[in-house]
Amino acid sequence: MTAKTIDSIGSNPLKKYTLWALAWPVFIELFLQLMLGAADTLMVSKISDDAVAVVGFSNQLFAALTTLFVTVASGAGILIAQRIGAGKREDARTLAIMAVSVTSIVGLLLSVVLYLFPGEIASALQLPSELLPMAQVYISIVGGGMLLTALMSTLSTVIRNTGNTKGPMYTAIGMNVIHLFLNYAFIYGAFGFPEWGLTGVAISTVVSRLLATVLLFMMYVGAFDRRIVLRDMKVFDRRLFGEVVRIGWPLGVHMSCWVLTQLAIFTFIAMLGAKELAARTYMNTLESTCFMLGQAIAMAAQIQIAHLFGAGRTREAYKAAYRALWIGIGIVIPGSLLLLLSGGWLLGVFTSDREIVAMGVSLLALNLLLQPGKMLNMAMGSSLNALGDTKFTMITSLTSMWIIATGLSYVAGIHWGWGLMGIYVCMIIDEYVRGILAFLRWRSQKYLRKAEARQQAADGPGGTDDPGRSGRPSGGGATLPAPVAGEV
Repeated sequence: MTAKTIDSIGSNPLKKYTLWALAWPVFIELFLQLMLGAADTLMVSKISDDAVAVVGFSNQLFAALTTLFVTVASGAGILIAQRIGAGKREDARTLAIMAVSVTSIVGLLLSVVLYLFPGEIASALQLPSELLPMAQVYISIVGGGMLLTALMSTLSTVIRNTGNTKGPMYTAIGMNVIHLFLNYAFIYGAFGFPEWGLTGVAISTVVSRLLATVLLFMMYVGAFDRRIVLRDMKVFDRRLFGEVVRIGWPLGVHMSCWVLTQLAIFTFIAMLGAKELAARTYMNTLESTCFMLGQAIAMAAQIQIAHLFGAGRTREAYKAAYRALWIGIGIVIPGSLLLLLSGGWLLGVFTSDREIVAMGVSLLALNLLLQPGKMLNMAMGSSLNALGDTKFTMITSLTSMWIIATGLSYVAGIHWGWGLMGIYVCMIIDEYVRGILAFLRWRSQKYLRKAEARQQAADGPGGTDDPGRSGRPSGGGATLPAPVAGEV
């Protein structure tokens, strides 16, 4: 797909909607988040491996709870991109306002629950008893700031789907710098700060998120033609919110499936022991480097395809998904191989426990199999979501994630005694099953053909004078190409 094709969408030049223009700031943002996580893990490892296990476990819990507001944020993000592509910027503005208002309420409720009941929640999730004291402190402080997490997530989604992927990137840079500085200060008692260990890490997380939220909000109020002011926060359009829920609730279920199954898997790993939990946490940090750029491409493709679909450019939307897929696979495979060759040394940077390093190294070869399947799943799933075909990803998540990723993981890892390796194999199978199903769904072109039928009806029997619209020649004729495997 050329920049010229994308620039012609809507009434204004939209050079910012090329795949590369959208992807590179997202990549840098994800990279900085990864570096933040890696630095967090490295610094926390200086406290103890138990502290690393607590942070890894707690982050899975927080990720599971974020699905309660991701439903609204994700649905609104897709519709904002589609509305801007269709030239309906006022609708996009209203969607953005409602998304922030609703997710703020959900985030506030989560903050209260996590602050008041951290120990009870950790115990219910089978965290080893020796880790509970640290978990109570960390969950209460970081979890108490879930309102900030909700706002950051929603504001970033809104801003990114307007085509401004640089704003969240710059915010991530500032947040990383502040967080790393405060981490170092609190862990080591540097610069006159108290030496607060894991408590200091939790405070550092909340403070850096607060400052990031302020920056994102400043970008958000000026993201549309009409500036958003405080009184606009009470705006509510039932029709538009109904569309958000229609697209968003399957996304919420899909995300819930992923994070809840990951939480269940972490619970299984916790049953194996604290060392296994620490090993998996270290592996999470390392393997993220493999699919980070691939994930950025998938996220950028979702924004691009949503804009194309909203503008009626269905042929370009169809081909954009394949292009994103093959570019992503071409990136994650060399990354996985590089990690396989250097992973043992990298694990040794995080911990000196030879047993934990050995467990991590044993997973690196399997990671080479995991990443292409994950890329296939991300690229094709994001493409389907961009069109609003979110129920399909929900259905595949409900079946594959719970039956394979969770149920089979328990059988293989715990019941059969295969341990961490057995659990990891089941995660690989799940990624490929969902990825292949999404690929076949995209090839069927169900939503794209419906959009073309509506456009043909609107154009009338004479067709349209725009040869690029809906990917068909002037005067009618064939629309979408026949599905060809691997078409780019």
